[in-house]
Amino acid sequence: MFNFSSDVQVYLHRDPIDFRGGINSLAVLVQEEMELDPFAPAIFAFCNRRRDRMKILFFDRSGFVLLLKRLTDDKFRWPQRQDTIMQLDVEQLHWLLDGIDIDAMVRHPVRQYRIAG
Repeated sequence: MFNFSSDVQVYLHRDPIDFRGGINSLAVLVQEEMELDPFAPAIFAFCNRRRDRMKILFFDRSGFVLLLKRLTDDKFRWPQRQDTIMQLDVEQLHWLLDGIDIDAMVRHPVRQYRIAG
């Protein structure tokens, strides 16, 4: 599996897209519908209507890279949010690719301890 740099921005297009399109179609979608720069150091993730395929688009200094992941017996746990575009961190993208429902993830509370002295 790909490991992306932890400092890169990840943008998730929540609405399903037509998967017949390729790199050019996705770059135009990023620029016009998402109103983001497809050449920026960022990752753009898309899913189909059945939620069994995900495309990831990014630009790597010399050209566009398009990754496709197709599940054989399952569906991606796509986040159920109001916004059409979601910003994630790289860890959340890896969770999504691994089949983890990021809406169900709840972080442990951060506790502050004081040492009596």
